[in-house]
Amino acid sequence: MRYLVITLSMTLAASVAASTPAGAQETAGKLPAGVTQEMISQGASVFTGAGICAACHGPEAKGIPNLGADLTDDKWVHSDGSYEGILETIKNGVAPAKSTTGAAMPPKGGSNISEEQMKSVAAYVWRLWNRK
Repeated sequence: MRYLVITLSMTLAASVAASTPAGAQETAGKLPAGVTQEMISQGASVFTGAGICAACHGPEAKGIPNLGADLTDDKWVHSDGSYEGILETIKNGVAPAKSTTGAAMPPKGGSNISEEQMKSVAAYVWRLWNRK
């Protein structure tokens, strides 16, 4: 019985690997702990929708002068660029005095997104610049 379970597990793993494009496997291996491709996709929707992030950072997250910083470059002012750092910035916001644009970012960007949505947006923002 034990042999059967191990064999079935190995067969299932091989089947999933065979049906997943090699690039997706490589990308999934580089994601931060707890982050999934599904979270990144959901984060993109929240970023341009309920999270209202795009209102200041633009629909492509390249920033809007005097509103929101470019989130696609490798310059991180309010975090170290890690998933956890980005999540903390979203959760706590940025005071106007610390903002590079002079505009404040309220906690959650001023939206009512859930904890799960915040995590998804952080995953999406992390992926925007971390595509290497």
